[in-house]
Amino acid sequence: MKALSDIALSMLDLVAVREGGTVADALAIALRTARHAESLGFKRYWLAEHHNMSGIASSATAVLVGHIAGGTQHIRVGSGGIMLPNHAPLVVAEAFGTLAELYPGRIDLGLGRAPGTDGPTMRALRRDRPETEEDFPRDVAELQRLLGPAQPGQRIVAMPGAGTEVPIWLLGSSLFSARLAAERGLPYAFASHFAPRLLLQALEVYRSHFRPSARLEHPYVVIGVPLIAAPDDDEAEFLASSTYQRVLGILTGDRRRLQPPIPGFWDRLGPQEQAAIDDFLAAAVVGGPSKVREGLQALAQATEADEFMLVSDVFDPALRLRSLDIAAEVCRHGMSAAVSA
Repeated sequence: MKALSDIALSMLDLVAVREGGTVADALAIALRTARHAESLGFKRYWLAEHHNMSGIASSATAVLVGHIAGGTQHIRVGSGGIMLPNHAPLVVAEAFGTLAELYPGRIDLGLGRAPGTDGPTMRALRRDRPETEEDFPRDVAELQRLLGPAQPGQRIVAMPGAGTEVPIWLLGSSLFSARLAAERGLPYAFASHFAPRLLLQALEVYRSHFRPSARLEHPYVVIGVPLIAAPDDDEAEFLASSTYQRVLGILTGDRRRLQPPIPGFWDRLGPQEQAAIDDFLAAAVVGGPSKVREGLQALAQATEADEFMLVSDVFDPALRLRSLDIAAEVCRHGMSAAVSA
């Protein structure tokens, strides 16, 4: 069984705009959080593309990747992900090629095939043409070519971009991207932070169908983990009520800015609401240090993940950093805890 100390920690940030705060505040909090994650030894810091969503300020993902990379020293920074159907592959290659030239060896390009938004916004993004199942694999292949070395006679060359070999990751919450990542020999990140239902099945598909590539010899798996950690379980549950409010808003179409925690919020919900939130957050780890250790160890045992990508929607930025501190401490000492358990 893989020990917690063998699993890398990373972070996914949606750059939440908090109730009573501004977009500028959210961007400043993201940079402070990235610097803190770097100080804790986190491997990477990713930002996710969303559009027309109240309370999420990560729509210009490539711009934010540059901002975070420029404000940190060595942590890898990337997209988790760029929603590829929204963009021409050439534009993505040029943007991330530029980032790779500015911050060599530190940029990741995670790709998703969902729109990351609603129908009207898709049209505003100029996505009028119908999509087919072949579009995403074709666009991924085109990006691989554009970011690889320019070939003799190649008519379209990404400049910057060509030869940067920016690492491409496939992201997903279904079996489609798992199979494609396996066929292309690419690392795979599963979106279990919001859609955990097919997690184990997708990882089995990815690993069983994996074909080694020039970039990756063995399968490499990242899983999204919603994390709320505090000195004790009761405080963690209180802080998690901000996450519960966010999830309920997603499920009911009532999206708002990240809300402050509410005492007893969970107990006010009906059984159906609780069940829906539980389903959404099935991979979540909420609690004090002992409970966090148990939760992360259970995920490690079930998934054999190489990396945990933490998502921490804590309203108070300082307590969010504390949550990361607790997770990092738990994972550093996870091996001894697992042996003594």
